Formats: sequence, C-alpha cells, structure tokens
Amino acid sequence: MFRIFSCIAALVLTFSTLNVIAQPGSGTVLTVENEKVSRDDFESIFKKNNRDTVVTQASLDEYMELFINFKLKVREAREEGLDTNDAFKRELKGYRKQLARPYLIDNDLLDELVREAYDRSSTEVKATHILIKVDQNARPEDTLKAYNRALKLRERILAGEDFSDVARSKGGSDDPSVRDNGGDLGYFSAFQMVYPFESAAFNTPVGEISMPIRTRYGYHIVKTLDRRAARGEIKVAHIMVRSQNSQDPTSIAEAESKIREIYQKLQEGSDFSEMAMRFSQDASTAKNGGELPWFGTGKMVEEFENASFALKADGEITEPFKSSYGWHIVKRLEYRPVASYEASEPELRKKVSRDSRAELTKSSFLIKLRKQYGTSINTKSLKPIYKAADHDSAFVNNNSITVKKLKKLNKELFSIDGKAYTSRQFYDYLISSKVRRRDLAGREVVDEQLNEYIDKELIDYEDSKLESKYNDFRLLMNEYHDGILLFELTDRKVWSKAVKDTLGLEAFYESHKQDFMWKERATAATFTCVNDDMAKKVTKLLAKGKTPQEVKEELNKDSNLNVTLEEGTWEKGDNAVLDKATWKQGAVSTVADKGQTTIVQVQEVIPATEKKLDEAKGMITAEYQSYLEKEWIKALRSKYNFSVNRDVLYSIK
Repeated sequence: MFRIFSCIAALVLTFSTLNVIAQPGSGTVLTVENEKVSRDDFESIFKKNNRDTVVTQASLDEYMELFINFKLKVREAREEGLDTNDAFKRELKGYRKQLARPYLIDNDLLDELVREAYDRSSTEVKATHILIKVDQNARPEDTLKAYNRALKLRERILAGEDFSDVARSKGGSDDPSVRDNGGDLGYFSAFQMVYPFESAAFNTPVGEISMPIRTRYGYHIVKTLDRRAARGEIKVAHIMVRSQNSQDPTSIAEAESKIREIYQKLQEGSDFSEMAMRFSQDASTAKNGGELPWFGTGKMVEEFENASFALKADGEITEPFKSSYGWHIVKRLEYRPVASYEASEPELRKKVSRDSRAELTKSSFLIKLRKQYGTSINTKSLKPIYKAADHDSAFVNNNSITVKKLKKLNKELFSIDGKAYTSRQFYDYLISSKVRRRDLAGREVVDEQLNEYIDKELIDYEDSKLESKYNDFRLLMNEYHDGILLFELTDRKVWSKAVKDTLGLEAFYESHKQDFMWKERATAATFTCVNDDMAKKVTKLLAKGKTPQEVKEELNKDSNLNVTLEEGTWEKGDNAVLDKATWKQGAVSTVADKGQTTIVQVQEVIPATEKKLDEAKGMITAEYQSYLEKEWIKALRSKYNFSVNRDVLYSIK
C-alpha cells in the first residue's frame, strides 16, 4: 500500500495543493480554468518551501512557473478520472490512516515520555536479571505460578545467595544466555530494552533488587549494578584481520602477526585510511578507509566498544586488540557527547511513537475520550448477554453465543457524544469477533470484548472528525490527495514510459549520441609500493615481461604489504594516479602521490568515443525522461487556460 509514500512526501513538500477558491479580500494570484488560487494560499506554500530565500519578483516568478506546471498536471489527472478509481481511493485511505495516528494519541503524555526518554538516554545502567517465562495470554493460575516462582528466587538472593548463582541454578533463569553471562546484561540506556524492563532497571537503586516485573517475555527480577553518565557517541575507523581458522593456533598466530605488522607501519607514519583499504578484512568498511557509522553503548561487542571510547583524542589509535570477530586497530575520528534536549527531541519522539510506550499514549487518549464524550456503560443492558455467556460453554471455545430474546438487546448500552449504541450492536460485534481468551470466564470475555468495542468506536468517531477539528490535518490530506494523482500521472506519462518505450528511447539516443561520450580511457595496472626500492623492483620485473599478477606474487612473498595491485579501465579524471602517468600503450611510469610511490603500466589507450546505448542506459533514460516531461508540460500549457495576476503576486513580501 505504501509503495510510493516517500515519493508522495517529496511531492507534497514541494507543492501544497490548494483546492479552495480565493478567500475574500486576499485576491486571486493564479487561475487555472475555473480553479482559483488565493494570494494567501500561494504565499503560505511559497514561504513554506523557500524559508531561506529572499522574496523578490524574480524568486516569485520562478516559483510560480513551477507551481503552474504542478497545477496543470493535477488538473490533467482529474480530467483523466484518476481520482475516481478504486486504486486511488485505497491508496489515499492508507495514507490517511498513517497521517491520522499523531492525532489519535495523548500528546501531553507523549511529551512526558519523550522527556523521560531523554533523561534516561543521558544515563547508562548496568543490570543483571532472572527471567521466568510465561506467555502473555497465559491462564491466571499459570501467571500466578510464574510470579510466585520469581518471588522465591528473589527471596533466595535477599537471604544472601549470589545473584548469578541463583540465575544459573536449577529452576533459575529461563534466559538461555544465562549459562554464559549469569544474567549480566552489561550497560544499556533508553530504547535498548523493552520499556517495562528499562523502567525497572532505571527505577531500582544501585545494589537493590526489583520486585518481579512483567514484560511480554514473562517475569523478571532485576538487580541494578551500576550507573554512569552516558558515553555519548563516537565515530571510528578500524582495520580488522581475521584468522582463516579460529580454532587453529597457526592461523590465529598468522592473523596476530599481520595486525602487528600493520600497526608497526602505522607507527612509522603510514596513512590509516590507505592501510585499511589495502589490508582490512572487513569488506563493508575497507573501501571507505575502515570508517564505521556513529555508535554508542550497546551497539558493538564490548571489547571493541571499550577500546574505542578509551581513545581520548581525534586521530588517536589503539594498539592491536582481539574481539570475537578478529584482531582490530581502531582510530578515533570524531566524538560527540549526549546532545541537548532540543536537538534530540525530534528523533526521540519518533522512537517513542514506534516503541511500546506508544500503547500508553493510546490508552490515555481513550480514557480522555470517554470523559470528553460522556461515555459510560449501562450494565443493566448487559444482563441478557452476561446470562448467555455464563451458561453457554461454546461461547468461550468459539464464537457461538445465543440470546433467546433479541428484543431485550434494544436498550442503550453506552453513548459517544450523544450517539447511542445498543446492546444489540455490541452483540453483533461480539459474535463476529475472532478473538477469544479461553483463560477467562464467559462474563470476563464479555467485559473484555465490550471495552475493545467501545475503544474501537471512540477511535473511529474521533477519526471521522479530524478534518473538521484540525485545519492542518485537512490541508495535509488535500496535499496527499493531489500528490498521489501527480505521482500516478507522472509515472504514466514520463517515468514508466521512458523505461517501456524502447523505440522512443532508441530514437532519442540516435539523435543525441553526441551528448553521451566516453572521454579518453586507459586500461592499466597500478602498483602501490611500500617504498622506493620496491618500486624499482616492480619496474625491472615489468621490463622483463612479467605480468602484473606475477609481479605481485613475486614481491609479496615475505609480506603482503610490499605491493598492492589494482587493474582496470579508467576515463581521464577518474584515477588521480593514472592521470599523472604517460598515456601511451606499453608505457611504464613512476608516480608519487600522497606520500606513496606507484608504478603505472598502461596496457591500452582508448580514444574518446560515443557511448553505446547499453553502456549508458541509465543516464540516457534519465535524459529521455526529462525530454518527455518538457514536451508534456508544453502540451498542458497549450491545452488549459491559466493566468497569473502579477500585481497580486508581487504584493507578497
């Protein structure tokens, strides 16, 4: 459903749709056929998307031209009836559901949870735990049994037994990792554990043990071991060497020998990034000089994390150290402490909204809605349903429940904003429900289902009023309405057409060949050498007719650091070292670059030539799309009448 969400977002951020006639007194700035756009509306969208632009006649004119194109495309989409088909309606309904979510929660509570998350993210706690597994929907007797088991384990610890010994003991923790860590979870901060567990760890004083805490996994006993200020985040680069066989002492020794040889070269002044690109066996980072994304506590294995945060200055490197992944040398690139609340708030708000905390904001919102709309339950109206549920065993096991005299269900059960809901309406919902809690008695199931029904009706009712209650939501829905239309029609007229219209693409290519040219290219082998003596050896071996691979194998017998070989074909300007060499077939050049000596052997020089269609299909397709869009806009401007009131436009300041 949300296959084009990001594209639509980009479109609506560029142009708001303005499906309203000009407001009295504001003046009309643009008319497209019979649709008018007011000065106030245009000014709002212009300033929204040009916050840092000085308002001038030139900037207004430039933006107006883009806005006209947008409005013409939307007009065309409506003319073609795209806003009436079922696919469009489903798409818009899906987006509306997403956009409505922030309006259907307790935003005051959300603010509190965001602040709490920030306060916790400024601290890291170290905790250990014991888990007693119990299913979320377990029967009450099973839940009580798990709770009592947790209490007994807690009592053993309070009586003096070691926490980790109790965790590992028979009948102790059900967490499978307890064998290795005794329940110790290390340091963590906000969002790294489920919310109830996180709260228990943060709310339990250091050295003390919590009462059993329920999460979706079961009951936990939590002991908080330590607190410290959050480390912040760090950006590092690393060089990693793995042993080929982690169980073979010889292989392990070879890996350690290699990492120490690399470390020695770094101590002698070799560039860390170059060494990472040449020797690191972490394929995902080696090509970027070993650079890793920013990380904080709990994101890396402990050895790597501790070594990284122990570095005190940018540019400082660690000695070689071992982790479960291999041997590492880490260089600190940059460090940042915990950001201010203002800087952290947007991202924290997203995290809270995606976290289990979001359920709290929804529950609180529903409580407020019940109070706002005067929703209370008339329990007398439930008597016939209670009676049927208590006496019909089939009700708990399936959806079967029978009320003999349905006319008894015509009384009001509850109301929402003055709208009455009868027991019969709830009865119909009840028998259609697919969910049954077999651990509950019949009457308890009725109560649970009734609260779910009321919550559903409250949310549906509030959802139906969003456009009338919140003007910004109404405008946003209008924007997405036109954004979807624009996307669908542009895809049909431009994007997909350029991909599917092979004959049109070929014709466009034939008439624009000169715009897609290869520069002069060279096929070459480059040898980056550890020193000048090694460079001389490369030159001599090439002179003897040795192939590049033979040269590399011969010179790297005693060390893999001696020569690094790279072969390929490059355009002028693509390879800085090759650009400094002599571009002549068979030429061998010595090039000094970034403190290193490189020998370049040019094997072939290819003159500038036109690119074939399959060699630059992506680029040619993109240019063809631009061409199609320009032609389309030209046609739309001829098809529809539009006019701009420049006097009104230039009154915008």
